[in-house]
Amino acid sequence: MGFSFFRVLALIERDLRRFRRSPTLIIVSMVLPLVQLVVLGYAFEGKIKNLQVGVVNQDHSAPTVQLLGMFKAVAANAQTFETISYSDQGQAMRDLRDGRINGVLNIPPEFSRKMLTGASPQIALIEDNTDQISASALAESLTEILSAYNMKPAGPRLTNAVTLAVVEVYPYVPYIQYLLPGTIVLAIFVSAMIGGGIIYIDDKARGLHEGYLVTPITKLDLILGFNLSGALKAVLAGLVLITVGSLIAGIPDPFNLLRFARMLVLVALTALALISMMFLIMVRVSDPLVPRAIFGMLNTVLFFPSGAVYPTNAFPPWMKVITVLDPFTYAVHGFKSLILKNTGLMAISGDLLFLSIFTVLAMTAATLLFRRTL
Repeated sequence: MGFSFFRVLALIERDLRRFRRSPTLIIVSMVLPLVQLVVLGYAFEGKIKNLQVGVVNQDHSAPTVQLLGMFKAVAANAQTFETISYSDQGQAMRDLRDGRINGVLNIPPEFSRKMLTGASPQIALIEDNTDQISASALAESLTEILSAYNMKPAGPRLTNAVTLAVVEVYPYVPYIQYLLPGTIVLAIFVSAMIGGGIIYIDDKARGLHEGYLVTPITKLDLILGFNLSGALKAVLAGLVLITVGSLIAGIPDPFNLLRFARMLVLVALTALALISMMFLIMVRVSDPLVPRAIFGMLNTVLFFPSGAVYPTNAFPPWMKVITVLDPFTYAVHGFKSLILKNTGLMAISGDLLFLSIFTVLAMTAATLLFRRTL
């Protein structure tokens, strides 16, 4: 007996009825990505502030007074760091090792004399490099201050020096907006993990799967029915994240209907690709503990190499191989283009093509591997 669209509809209806009776699992799958969006978005977005820097001033001359005044200006405005005066360098180092301060700035006793004689005096920055992000922010801020301190009086108005004018194509994008596309894909993936993995394996463990084996339903009917019903739930999760996540992240014009329609296309293809992938992974699995055991690993292997959190250009070559094969990569890129750049579907045609081909290949392989036996 061949393929029957009505049998597929019956499978979809049965699965959605069960979902309606117990929607808590899917609701949780929507809430967790939203929590991640808020926590990661605000945790990584802000600039480093309020670092504590101990200053050991061994010179006490007019040039150092001017320099310390510039430090205090940073503390009052940018607030990258604030200074704490130390008379004993040993005490400052002990506080640094104990974690009470983030760095020690040592101004040597002959600082002003070397400066007046043009001998290029040095200031030592001793920093706690166990926190590279804070250490880099501190070094960058102090470098900028010293650059301003070393500026000579303005010369002739005409100059042949080359300068750089930076022009930004798009408005400023906070990190929480940068993170939103990956969060949408993550919500779709969680729903796919549930619909294409956990629920299917649980059905087999409870014996519900046996009922399909005594019916004329074909392998293609089963695969297509399971995939479409799971994709519908994943699409619902994606649409919720698009709407609520855009409001939380402050996306301009979040209810733009044209952009929403474009994203609906991408949500549907992403859902189909991920649910097909999960069903392919689980098609021969019988142990209900397996999908739960590999969920964290799949989340790590698929989510982080996709460029959802950090640009893929910085990845080592071996990780870029994962990036090229990862359906998350193309879904995240597509959502970034639609949400952050407000482009059309032509701009993400490559992403849509990859997700379509990936869906067909995964569904075909799952159909071939599926066994209508106990």
